[in-house]
Amino acid sequence: MILDMTPHMHEKTSLWVQRFLPLITAGGSVLDLACGQGRHSLLLAELGYRVEAVDRDAEALAGITAQAPGIVTRLADLEGGSWPYQGRAFDGIIVTNYLFRPLLPMLLDALDVNGVLIYETFMVGNERFGKPANPAFLLRPGELLDVVRSRLTLVAFEQGEVAAPRPAVVQRLCATRRIDPLLPA
Repeated sequence: MILDMTPHMHEKTSLWVQRFLPLITAGGSVLDLACGQGRHSLLLAELGYRVEAVDRDAEALAGITAQAPGIVTRLADLEGGSWPYQGRAFDGIIVTNYLFRPLLPMLLDALDVNGVLIYETFMVGNERFGKPANPAFLLRPGELLDVVRSRLTLVAFEQGEVAAPRPAVVQRLCATRRIDPLLPA
């Protein structure tokens, strides 16, 4: 699938997310966790996915709704409140520029059979380039791999220094909960 996006959308969205979006079932349900201004939510909606965007910023969520009324938004404190998606399952989960380690097991639980997790955030070493610099918000080397290793099938993983969209040290992962059709259930 070739992503047909307007130039402004293309410039704002993560190339990592764009690369792996086609793995998510067409028209599937996608959770955009800690969505901020909704750059990925808007792209997903434009491509026909059913999107739920969650963030603690009510103003940002209102902006998303104004641009794409079909996106379901949820105001939630992901770090201080209860997990709002207990018992829910999504075909895709997108997380960029956000890390709250206690949520990681819950994200894996919220991924449906054949679901795709696309995750991209900062890691140790990023403090050289500015924020985030707090180790609580920086992944350790290989940390995302360790989180998904026993539960998901790895599609792609990268970590290290990048120059664009700005200099940073990042970790990126795409993994799926694929079920091998040849194995008995």
